[in-house]
Amino acid sequence: MKLLGNILWLLLGGIVIAVEYFIGSLILMVTIVGIPFGLQTLKMSYLSIWPFGRTSVVTERSSGCLYVIMNVLWLLCGGIWIALTHALIGFLLYITIIGIPFGNQHFKLTEVALNPFGRDIVRKK
Repeated sequence: MKLLGNILWLLLGGIVIAVEYFIGSLILMVTIVGIPFGLQTLKMSYLSIWPFGRTSVVTERSSGCLYVIMNVLWLLCGGIWIALTHALIGFLLYITIIGIPFGNQHFKLTEVALNPFGRDIVRKK
């Protein structure tokens, strides 16, 4: 069931979101300072390709000044556009009955797109 859900996810906007995360990661990795930022957003790209079968995202570390700065930098490098894309696709999927679970997932990932730093992806057991 997870495999079918993930395949449908790719067709219903997952591939678009993954490409946006990948482009944002490349923009962040242009400088040496941005490489840790880009690596975290690559993890989010992986989550946006196969979201079913994982717990969404958990806050692993305590929030601090560094995470705030990293999240603001991410917003400037593409996070706001990815969050808006998640919200738009989620809204469009809510129009159909079949698309409601996928719309829910897009709305969950909107929060992650706004502040991905200080979080970790966890698999369901």
